[in-house]
Amino acid sequence: MGALLSDLGRSARLGLGAVGLATRLFLRLLQLLPATLARFGLVRDQIHFLGNYSLAIIGVSGLFVGFVLALQGYYILQRYGSAEALGMMVALSLLRELGPVVTALLFAGRAGTALTAEIGLMKAGEQLSAMEMMAVDPIRRVLAPRFWAGVFTMPMLAAVFSAVGIIGGWLVGVVMIGVDAGSFWSQMQGGVEWWNDLGNGVLKSIVFGVTVTFVALYQGYMAQPTPEGVSRATTRTVVVASLWVLGLDFGLTAMMFTV
Repeated sequence: MGALLSDLGRSARLGLGAVGLATRLFLRLLQLLPATLARFGLVRDQIHFLGNYSLAIIGVSGLFVGFVLALQGYYILQRYGSAEALGMMVALSLLRELGPVVTALLFAGRAGTALTAEIGLMKAGEQLSAMEMMAVDPIRRVLAPRFWAGVFTMPMLAAVFSAVGIIGGWLVGVVMIGVDAGSFWSQMQGGVEWWNDLGNGVLKSIVFGVTVTFVALYQGYMAQPTPEGVSRATTRTVVVASLWVLGLDFGLTAMMFTV
């Protein structure tokens, strides 16, 4: 019994220590926003790295999600004689939920793992320690530009995902199935509200961008400086970031539609 309590206490102490380190790192990254924007070239390069290289998988995934939404939605709405509302259903599904959530999950798998591996390899190669020896703050020079680049990139990728998904829904619903094009677009225009739908989706994508990017950087920064440690940190990034995204999605949705 004593050994069990000792193990529980040790685990709780390590967990609280990890929470404290993560909180201090997060507040430090927020504090460095003005200094990071002053050297926007670093952020621009990371936006290109994170966004441009994730664009292909985001676009293709959005297109096929739009295909499936239109196909499934048409057969459901047709039962109730509401096939003309297909455009509104596709747009609301993408803008409210699928756009931000699926983009965040893909972003975690593509860009998040790349960030974790990059920071972890820099730590394993003692590049971060070398920066500290030269009086260069690695958080300011390496982590902060990548963090804010991820925050700026996620809403843009989510917008691309939703836009391509709507085009995919139009291709299936209007071109292939034969839903009236005027009804498709007019129902979408009349049913989508700027703040309740579009604004909430943008807010979700920003929150998910902060979450996924921070988890990726934290896992890389705290990884064991060995190949096995970097590999484990990369795996933890996908798992932890995905769970946080799904949990936050439920919480944000509950707040947005109850307030």
